[in-house]
Amino acid sequence: MDTGTVGETASPGWVGLPGGLLALRRTLLAIWTILLMVATGVLLGLFVGPGWAALALVWAAAAAWGWVLLGRNWRSWRYAERADDLLISRGVLWREETVVPYGRMQLVEVTSGPLERRFGLASVQLHTAAAATDARIPGLAPAEAERLRDRLTELGEARSAGL
Repeated sequence: MDTGTVGETASPGWVGLPGGLLALRRTLLAIWTILLMVATGVLLGLFVGPGWAALALVWAAAAAWGWVLLGRNWRSWRYAERADDLLISRGVLWREETVVPYGRMQLVEVTSGPLERRFGLASVQLHTAAAATDARIPGLAPAEAERLRDRLTELGEARSAGL
């Protein structure tokens, strides 16, 4: 196990999220789009007139735009384990990078809701003393989430013992 800072200009080894998260989000987008299109088409067709039911296609255009945005957002998520801290980077227009020192971690959780389990995904939630610095890495493979949890817990215990 490496300890200490590698160097001032050393670039961290970034890891992206697996494609299962993108598939989950795009599936939810498709389901909601179909439901909204049907509801809009039926309601407009019944109460306003059959010609107005074509406005339900606006939801299809919104879904096409959302499809592209979901892909960009998914590609923006990444994390890197460094010697002293964990980096989490996300965001397309507004980039956000969270640095969580191992010694400040109090709790590392692995969660997986019903939809995440269906797609074989899990999320890692990091809790620190300051609520503003809590961080989350969504859409990991369960084995990777458990490995990351165990590693972060081990490093957190080692670093906090030195405080």
